[in-house]
Amino acid sequence: MNKTPRKGGVSHERWLISYSDFITLLFALFVVLFAFAKADQKKQSDVSGAINAAFSSLGIFPSTVSHPGKGGRGGAGQDKPDLPMNIVMGEDVLAPARVKNNLELLQREMQQTLSNQVATHSVSIKMGRDGLVISLREAGFFTTGSATPKPESLATLRQIAAALSKIPYDVRIEGHTDNVPIHTAEFDSNWELSSARATHIARFFVGTKEIAPDRLSAAGYAGYRPVATNDTAAGRARNRRVDLVILPPTTLNFAAPEVASPSGAWSRITDEDSTENMGQQDHSAPSPNP
Repeated sequence: MNKTPRKGGVSHERWLISYSDFITLLFALFVVLFAFAKADQKKQSDVSGAINAAFSSLGIFPSTVSHPGKGGRGGAGQDKPDLPMNIVMGEDVLAPARVKNNLELLQREMQQTLSNQVATHSVSIKMGRDGLVISLREAGFFTTGSATPKPESLATLRQIAAALSKIPYDVRIEGHTDNVPIHTAEFDSNWELSSARATHIARFFVGTKEIAPDRLSAAGYAGYRPVATNDTAAGRARNRRVDLVILPPTTLNFAAPEVASPSGAWSRITDEDSTENMGQQDHSAPSPNP
């Protein structure tokens, strides 16, 4: 007699059901992550295009040129901007090459607009460590010991405000003096004089309504940041100035949570320390076997 196999036997392949469920969930997870990544790229691209268009409409920045039909990462039919924006830590920041180009364009425009003042050495325009520096000499803008701009200098200040209104960068207004002490009924020291001059310029710019107040800051440095020697009258005259520093956006956000908190005590790092550390690293490196 043929034996009929019993029904309801135990299957040894039930693990395939759990395994397939796991693979399905894993696939769904990667699909969601991929969708989020694509959404972020599209958002960054839209924000970059909008900011480029806004800056180009100001007239001082070069327009972003697109090259349709050229190959690249995006394929043969997509546009590729020459100098795209950098999106850094959630902030819209211009690429370094674009920043340098913008400041150089502004420098040429200001030199042309203020050619008479530059020729008489009452204004100097140069690229500094933090950005473009428009230096206003005391002789052309202030009476000695006074923080109120001369009436004849207000037209020049309006020209500067109009030019700075075309850019989105911040402006730090710095007051500087020479090292000759001052003590008057209005100012007890050069600190007060330099700070008052910077504040007066800032208030004038706000009054013109050309520059938003939140783009302006004022600081006084007294005679502690000279650009020339204080041993001569000509050097002291150069040091008595108000500098307008055009500050481009920074790509480093120190308040971001990604920045690790420092540990240990503060220490001063000097060139000698760096050289010594390099020498120690060289000595500590294992020597090759002969």
